[in-house]
Amino acid sequence: MKMKMRMMKGFGLLLWIQLELLLWVRESYTADQCSWRGSGLSQLQGSVEQVFLRCAEGSVEWLYPSGALRLSLSPRPSWAGLGPGVSSSSTPASICVKAEPQWSGAQLYLERDGVLELLVGDVSGHTHTRCFSFTPGERPALFLQATPHQDISRRIAAFRYELRGERRERLSDNSVHTDPISTEGACRPCNDTEMLMAVCTSDFVVRGNIRAVETDSDLRAAVIKVSATRVYRQKFALFSSTGRLTHSGEIRTLLSCGVRTGSGSFLFTGHVHFGEAWLGCAPRYKDFLRVYEHAKQKLQIPCTLDTH
Repeated sequence: MKMKMRMMKGFGLLLWIQLELLLWVRESYTADQCSWRGSGLSQLQGSVEQVFLRCAEGSVEWLYPSGALRLSLSPRPSWAGLGPGVSSSSTPASICVKAEPQWSGAQLYLERDGVLELLVGDVSGHTHTRCFSFTPGERPALFLQATPHQDISRRIAAFRYELRGERRERLSDNSVHTDPISTEGACRPCNDTEMLMAVCTSDFVVRGNIRAVETDSDLRAAVIKVSATRVYRQKFALFSSTGRLTHSGEIRTLLSCGVRTGSGSFLFTGHVHFGEAWLGCAPRYKDFLRVYEHAKQKLQIPCTLDTH
């Protein structure tokens, strides 16, 4: 009888251990497979937890870093819609990561072909965006390694990632670079077709004036201070209300584009990267209106915009 009781207790303990392991494995997955949040306190000693990320953008937040995480970046087979400029399975792309300002307690590496390359060290205050290119079929991964600390109670390793279309010339050496955004064609004026499509596909579409232009030295970018008289669309709260008819916001572009303060009304369009607006097409509003009305008469507008 005692032997039977011991066997039942042993079976119960084994079942409890299996349940704990099952719960631990589930922590590696999220409902949307875009973002992950977890704690190093729940990991087994010396373990490497596998995390799968399958979206165009998301975030990782690792509380009390301990052990290591291996983050597999496996975008879904359907490339269309995964990110600006990503249109087909033959288009090279890049993934960019940006550590949150409170980053501490871990180091972030790019893992490619069994080789680790440091992206972010264990130092808080990182502001640079790190990008690396890859081609369809390649399976890059990120390796997050906790660094030893006596007190991990206030340490958080958190970053955001984005999959971007590769508009630049392909990087033949697959090197890691710190460019904030693809540079090829960034300063070129949009043609009529691009102008009309930008209204349909951009993360933000606003009409307004340039109040000032400042410099973001960390991103090597120009910051355009915009006073918007009409917000047609915006992803996130990029332009906040400053009155009954006006909104205020910032749009970034490359310093090399030489943007200057000037008079006149513009139609600003573009995409959001890590919560910041980056400029796409920005024609003068009167020029856009001329192109739009001409295309409308010929029934060739890809989408409508209330111009009244």
